[in-house]
Amino acid sequence: MKLKAKTLRKLLNFWPPFIGAGIKVNTISDDFSYAKVELKLRWYNRNYVRTHYGGSLFSMTDPFYMLLLLKKLGKDYIVWDKAAEINYIAPGKTHVYAEFQLDQNTIETIKQKTANGEKYYPQFTIRIYDTKGETVATVTKTLYIKRK
Repeated sequence: MKLKAKTLRKLLNFWPPFIGAGIKVNTISDDFSYAKVELKLRWYNRNYVRTHYGGSLFSMTDPFYMLLLLKKLGKDYIVWDKAAEINYIAPGKTHVYAEFQLDQNTIETIKQKTANGEKYYPQFTIRIYDTKGETVATVTKTLYIKRK
């Protein structure tokens, strides 16, 4: 049975690390090319100065490019998170959001780079923004992708 986007979204919303941090997956498109995640500022996920805890900001970006690519590329590919880096821009004082987008050009590039069994390490930058649309942090993810 193939896992549908709606089912994956529901499962992620019951995943203990996301529940504990207050992270909610709002959307995963049916074709797995887009996802949107929300983190509401609550008493249990803020830091000493009453802004978003950095670990929660980082967590809200963790699995999405890997999951989307696993679904887009299929069972013939290995996809892992290899590295990540977060850059804090401004304090998160309201709800924050992150969006993940894969276009067909990105998928074709990955297929070309891995066609002969080579490893490929694409980077994706995710912008975490607040309710005013202002950037709170950016996360750069490096993935490991290889055709089986």
